[in-house]
Amino acid sequence: MKSSIVSDFLIYLTVEKGLSQNTIDAYRQDITRFEEHLESVQKDIFSATKEDVVAFMESMRRHGYQPSSMGRMLSSIRGLYRYLNYEGLAERDPTENVSSPRRWHTVPKALSIEEVISLLETERKNRFAMRDAAMLELMYSAGLRVSELISLKMEDINFEAGYIRVLGKGSKERLVPINERVSERIKLYISEARPALTKNRRHTPYLFLSNRGKPMTRQRFWQTLKEVSRVTGIRVTPHMIRHSFATHLLEGGADLRAVQKMLGHADISTTQIYTRVTVERLREVHRKHHPRS
Repeated sequence: MKSSIVSDFLIYLTVEKGLSQNTIDAYRQDITRFEEHLESVQKDIFSATKEDVVAFMESMRRHGYQPSSMGRMLSSIRGLYRYLNYEGLAERDPTENVSSPRRWHTVPKALSIEEVISLLETERKNRFAMRDAAMLELMYSAGLRVSELISLKMEDINFEAGYIRVLGKGSKERLVPINERVSERIKLYISEARPALTKNRRHTPYLFLSNRGKPMTRQRFWQTLKEVSRVTGIRVTPHMIRHSFATHLLEGGADLRAVQKMLGHADISTTQIYTRVTVERLREVHRKHHPRS
């Protein structure tokens, strides 16, 4: 009975909805996985509950499926139940009120403090070493996005007061404190390396410049980060550096609201994901060092 119902549903998608064969095959594969999960718990499509759907999603996550793939699976299952309701074959929809995995928060990967130190203190002997060191130190010290880093202008830095002015998402400005260490690296770059990059352009407002004297680009920054990763052996992305900034602040006892302001998050719920990172760290420490764990 189950196979015939699913077959009828797939025919409906083909004839009534006009979906492509690839899409039909994806539906078939997703629903087959769901049926196999239900069989493992002595259930079927008609006896499945919301809890069964959630358990299936969790199972897929444990098997390494990405939220996008899991979202497609949920969409396939939801489509099946809408069809069953429409045909009068089922009275309820267990997928109702099940949130899309695409909206599930994934715990960001944060570097350890030792890894950050290695990234920031590894010496690179080339003409861009001072610039790159200043960029990395500033990105970590201020928790900047790549777009925010490369759009910084000379006038955005206030060395005396110890802060930078950042233009974030939605053109919203925020002030982020910087410490003496990063200030010194930036000053060193400005005085000794930046003049050679200006290419005689007297009015170049941007702080970090490319070899051609133009503002640093995302692509060039990524190349720099890949080179640092190669030298240090530490896999790192710009997001990981920003995540590490937030995680290390919270682990050090920083107030969540303060971290929210420095990251430029409009909603504190966005910042709260980092508290999950710190909890994971605590669990890891407990597992490793507690005598009864």
